[in-house]
Amino acid sequence: MARIFFSYSHEDELLRDQLEKHLASLKHEGAVESWHDRRINPGEDLTASIDAQIDRADVILLLVSASFLSSHYCYSIEMKRALERHGKNECSVVPVILRACDWSHTPLGQLLAIPTDGKPITSWANPDEAYTDVVRQIRKLLSHHSKAASIQTAANVSAHTPGPFSATARQPDRPQRSSNLRLRKEFTDYDKDQFAHSGFQYIKRFFENSLGELGTRNPGVQGTMRSISDVRFTASIYRDGRVIAECAIAIGENFGRNSITYSGQVSSNGYNEILSVEADDQDIHFKSQMGSSLNGRNSKLSEEGAAEFF
Repeated sequence: MARIFFSYSHEDELLRDQLEKHLASLKHEGAVESWHDRRINPGEDLTASIDAQIDRADVILLLVSASFLSSHYCYSIEMKRALERHGKNECSVVPVILRACDWSHTPLGQLLAIPTDGKPITSWANPDEAYTDVVRQIRKLLSHHSKAASIQTAANVSAHTPGPFSATARQPDRPQRSSNLRLRKEFTDYDKDQFAHSGFQYIKRFFENSLGELGTRNPGVQGTMRSISDVRFTASIYRDGRVIAECAIAIGENFGRNSITYSGQVSSNGYNEILSVEADDQDIHFKSQMGSSLNGRNSKLSEEGAAEFF
């Protein structure tokens, strides 16, 4: 069984929880057990506990974000020690890019990051697809370790020196307990309000930047965006001066305080699509209310996922 260590900023705890949830299949198979600092018991020495777990981990996942890079403990202590062990082939270090940041110019730029192409998890339209991609690549890594361990085990039989992944390797004594200790999270109306309005502002910037790039790449095409109020804006696309597409997007106008509506006409008070804010026991997300996502791919939308959806 491979031991996985999570190095992360507490500001990214919700994202870490989601990743750990997606690792459940590997845990059910008995392929991995995971550890992070929330497993430390009351009264235990924080630094000693973390150091011990880093030193015994087979796979160290660095959950990368601007918060991770700005954390002295994450960057200068945990990451440094992880890379030292990685350089000695004592473990595998895998950067998992949670949020967009300038990680490629750090020592992590020398490592293959996941998800695919190092695309941040929060940039995927459907975060579940991003987490699934991460788990598949971790599974691939474990398979590689397993094959390498088989070869090492054969060599160790003659040398009487068990390898780190071999079945005969001595396991340190440790208390037996569940590897899944996630607790149900509860989100307040304030949390949902913040998520909704942050998402609306993201969509607004997304449309503004996209319209600008559209005009740059396509001669004869212009895009305009107008803020009607703090909670409503319109966007129009022109080809040779004639309108070819338009929309209006608003928050909290017709379908609940946190719902974001989309209309295919700038002058209409109606709407063609509604995104509501919903929460489960682990995170907050947007969800379509008009049946436009029948295949289920957009059942849980991030901010970028909502912008792409519109």
